[in-house]
Amino acid sequence: MTIVQRASDLIGDTPLLELARTGTGTRLLLKLDHLNPTGSCKVRMARQMIIEAERDGRLRPGGHIVEPTSGNTGCGLALFALERGYRFTAVVDQHAAREKLRMLSAMGAELVFAECTPGSGPSSVQRREIAARLARELGAFHPDQHNNDGNSNGYHGLAAELRRQLGSIDVLVAAIGTGGSLCGTVRGLRKAGVSTRSVAVEPVGSIIFGGPAGVYHQTGAGSPAGFPIGTNVDRSLIDDAHRVSDCDAFAGARVVARRTGMLVGGTTGGAIHVALRRLFAYPAGSTVVVLCNDAGEKYLDSVYDDEWLRARGVLDELAHRRVERWFTTYAVSVRVAERDAFAPALAVSA
Repeated sequence: MTIVQRASDLIGDTPLLELARTGTGTRLLLKLDHLNPTGSCKVRMARQMIIEAERDGRLRPGGHIVEPTSGNTGCGLALFALERGYRFTAVVDQHAAREKLRMLSAMGAELVFAECTPGSGPSSVQRREIAARLARELGAFHPDQHNNDGNSNGYHGLAAELRRQLGSIDVLVAAIGTGGSLCGTVRGLRKAGVSTRSVAVEPVGSIIFGGPAGVYHQTGAGSPAGFPIGTNVDRSLIDDAHRVSDCDAFAGARVVARRTGMLVGGTTGGAIHVALRRLFAYPAGSTVVVLCNDAGEKYLDSVYDDEWLRARGVLDELAHRRVERWFTTYAVSVRVAERDAFAPALAVSA
């Protein structure tokens, strides 16, 4: 048993869970990175942004950090602020999951709220403007996760873990927001000579890859109208891009919870939905990995609450049944493949 002295020493070495397999030998694995401290992969990049800021003098002992966040990056920064003696102010809105806001407060973060129209999407533009102003006024360090190289650099360790665990990764699927987790991991894999196809998943209504802007309720992924896409979205590292509706994303997360007992966030549900939908499209024997970016326990009052979904018009039983059918179809394909493999032997013995 390994005993550590800081929660941050527990970051990394998260496990893999096989979610589905096809008769062609393709398997869908979940990289359970939500099992990191703070319940999110974002703690990896929060650590790297702090390390790089300390190294180049942007963050000094006893300093102040200000950052806009939908919750997960904020929780990562809050962890390092309390471990290293910094003051941390998180600029948030009521669109964030209530559990994330309570977690930030519990970890000692100061919350500054941007205005958020009821029923609308995240106030990302306003949060960013407020954070930049506060940082100037307070002389604080503003990481600016969307344009901070430390964000993407923080996932090189994740790439190394995947290489150790799997050797070869044919397809990597992840929700995209700042771009750090997907692009940083893919960059690390390709630098090591691993030819991985990358699949970015954003909510319907997000404008990262063009298309009409709209309201969406998936938090931590996508970009709303008027929000400038940051440098960590490196399109040269993205092979495929897909949009997923709130109904489908939340159905993906909820069906996985019912089948495995593993609760993941809504944006991870969207990535799972895209991966499941396309599993037969990949070459036989492919290894497809979905990054599980955050824990579903933060969404018990939203993604996993029927009344919350109904109030927003995103509870769709047909969407749930579609996901269940995919699992059934893949399981049947495995049984058929096994039967066909035994058929020649049975014929000879007869």
